[in-house]
Parts: sequence; structure tokens; C-alpha cells
Amino acid sequence: MRVLSFLIAALTLIAGVIAVDIQKSVLITYPPETPDSIVEQAKKAVIAADGIITHEYTLIKGFAAKVGEKVLETISAWGEEYRVLVEEDEEVHAV
Repeated sequence: MRVLSFLIAALTLIAGVIAVDIQKSVLITYPPETPDSIVEQAKKAVIAADGIITHEYTLIKGFAAKVGEKVLETISAWGEEYRVLVEEDEEVHAV
């Protein structure tokens, strides 16, 4: 009976480790009329979720970050009114 209890506990622990939120490199941009407080709120959410802000833009309103998908859903919901654009950071090649 103890072996069964140990096995169940081990499987539960493994499932918890596997469920870790996968981090993605993303670009998060807002239209120019978006209040700065919305952008700052998004940055704080990234940092609170152990994400990293890799670049802050000055010509456009936004930033680049490496963060988990769950936080991206939250940021998208907060910025829905302001048409936030969250896109995966990818290499671009000119042809």
C-alpha cells in the first residue's frame, strides 16, 4: 500500500513540474494614443511573472519581453480597448 501512495505522490509531482508556463519572446505594441499607465501595467505584469523585458521602444509605444503565455493572455485582455498587438518575436529576412 505504501508503494502505491509513493507512486501517486511522485506522479503528482511530475505533473506539476511539466505544467510550468513556457516562456516566449514577444513584441507588445500599442497605438500612440494609449495611456502610459496601460503600458506600465503590462511591464509590471511581465516582471511579476518572472519574465524579462528585453527592450523598451522609444519610437513606438511598446516593448519586447520574454514571458509565459498566461501573462500574455492577461496583457491582451487589459489592452483590448487600446488594440494591443502581441506577436511572437521572430527573425525577418529580406528577399
